[in-house]
Amino acid sequence: MASVQQLSAIKDAKVLMVGAGGIGCELLKTLALSGFQDIHIIDMDTIEVSNLNRQFLFRQSHVGQSKAKVARDAVLRFRPKINIKSYHANVKDSNFNVDFFKQFSVVLNGLDNLDARRHVNRLCLAADVPLVESGTTGFLGQVTVHIKGKTECYECQPKPAPKTYPVCTITSTPSKFVHCIVWAKDLLFAKLFGDKNQDNDLNVRSNDTATSSEHSEDIFEPRKDEDIQQYANRIYDHVFGHNIQTALSNEETWKNRNKPRPIYVKDVLSDEPIQQNGNVDKLLANDNLSSLSAMAYLGLKNPQDIWSLKENSRVFFAALKLFFSKRQKEIGNLTFDKDDPLAVEFVTAAANIRAASFNIPLHSLFEAKGIAGNIVHAVATTNAIIAGLIVIEAIKVLQNDAKNCRMTYCLQHPSRKMLLMPVEPFEPNKSCYVCSETPLLLEVNTNRAKLRDLVEKVVTSKLGMSLPLIAHGSGLLYEVGDDLGKDEVANYEANLEKVLSELPYAITGGTIITVEDLQQELVCNINIKHREEFDEEKEPDGMVLHGWTPAAPAAENNKEPTDNNGASTSSTSKPASADVMEADDDELSIVEPGVETLPAGGKKRKLSDVPNSEAPIDEKRAKKIPEENNVIVMLDDGNDDDITAS
Repeated sequence: MASVQQLSAIKDAKVLMVGAGGIGCELLKTLALSGFQDIHIIDMDTIEVSNLNRQFLFRQSHVGQSKAKVARDAVLRFRPKINIKSYHANVKDSNFNVDFFKQFSVVLNGLDNLDARRHVNRLCLAADVPLVESGTTGFLGQVTVHIKGKTECYECQPKPAPKTYPVCTITSTPSKFVHCIVWAKDLLFAKLFGDKNQDNDLNVRSNDTATSSEHSEDIFEPRKDEDIQQYANRIYDHVFGHNIQTALSNEETWKNRNKPRPIYVKDVLSDEPIQQNGNVDKLLANDNLSSLSAMAYLGLKNPQDIWSLKENSRVFFAALKLFFSKRQKEIGNLTFDKDDPLAVEFVTAAANIRAASFNIPLHSLFEAKGIAGNIVHAVATTNAIIAGLIVIEAIKVLQNDAKNCRMTYCLQHPSRKMLLMPVEPFEPNKSCYVCSETPLLLEVNTNRAKLRDLVEKVVTSKLGMSLPLIAHGSGLLYEVGDDLGKDEVANYEANLEKVLSELPYAITGGTIITVEDLQQELVCNINIKHREEFDEEKEPDGMVLHGWTPAAPAAENNKEPTDNNGASTSSTSKPASADVMEADDDELSIVEPGVETLPAGGKKRKLSDVPNSEAPIDEKRAKKIPEENNVIVMLDDGNDDDITAS
């Protein structure tokens, strides 16, 4: 039974919810039933069919509509007297600024990406509004409380853990199915359907190809008088045949590895000429692009079946032909989307053909989609538990009862006979550049690096600033904003191409620059240290930033992926389904969202030394903390070679 004080705090509170998805639906319902009278919801997403199995406020008839608006309407049907305001918008929009956040008593996050979480964290700090964070993945969940000056902020500790693979592993020596997925999604799919001008290592995989005029050309450029089938055959033979054959010419590479086998069209489909497949032509008559499916006309109905090499090849050709015949206008601008059936079919087929070449076990479309699209099969009960914990902590915050706030972790298996593990909040990290305003140190060659490098490699990518301003003393070097005049924009654009030491207000060794985000109201100072040389392999950016919280390094593993009731349980400390981005010319980074880490030894200082307080969660359990809703998260259960997607 709630006390009078609690009821008063609840009734008077004005709450901002960010996110109306899996956690958000449960949270809005729990807030309404707990007596909250004034609730605002921000969510930019629309409802998809895949949401309906757990986001219970939505129905089939709501597909395509705003999540925030439908959630509001659904709750008002059983709590008609409370005030709920919905915003179908991005929380990073300029109208959701510090002044907007200041009107709320507490902010409750139910987001699914790190960038938005960091943004909300900074706005809450600037507005001095408490933030309750949350995340779930499968049976795991967490709720954390962030109060300015009293507890650590969301960015006091590193969040994502990057895993890098050398490009040569992806393109020449894959040993895991994740390598094949990365190759198919971020190299082959991007080369065929994305920006043709992007750097890509697929054309030739040998230094001795200049003697072959056929392979010195851009193999991915369609030739004159070449139909789609001929083009598809040529691409197939090049990437699965010629490139493998070329790689085999380097005997040194295969001394301690199993040699792959080149695969050509004639070897797989010699008994079934592809150009005579009439099913494709039937599908071409369908103008509904969203329903295009290579599986449909091939009679492949079960996405959990593992296709043979022949079936994968047929899907590859059919999907490629459909893209070029029915979606021609999109070619050149496409990026992989897990919700695009044709894209998923193409990537699955291409990855499986490559896997077959390298003697790697094939996977079903269901598994491949999970790996390629960051899919975790959500558990509605976990969302409900986490939503309840969010409300419990929010009520404590509203009563100014910070000493009794807890970070709570929902575990899949009991620890100390508990499935819910409460931990005292940690105090602010004094070296956090976000909440403690500690200066950063940047080592950079000021005679070689341009301002553009500083903006792209540090200010936006590492510091996560959306509307950055860079100043040296009283001199303004760069600014982004809608209120700038044409002359100002031109001036700042010109500065981007100048070397740091040649800027109007020169940046050299010993300089202190100020970097500010106008929307987040975040300001940090960066001390510049000139350095001549950098290790291209270890320091690919050509600059090193000290004082921020980079991702914790992930360990390598050597196990092959396995499956668990259709969910990917692949590889180790890296979820195979993690986002992949090209970091530089030498390696690909696989970002593992959602790995919470502790300092060495798993110890942190506490906000207070409360007698008989709960013992801190140990390091292995801390690594089980999910940070993303609907992403795969590394689990450390004592076996460094397992990763589970619940």
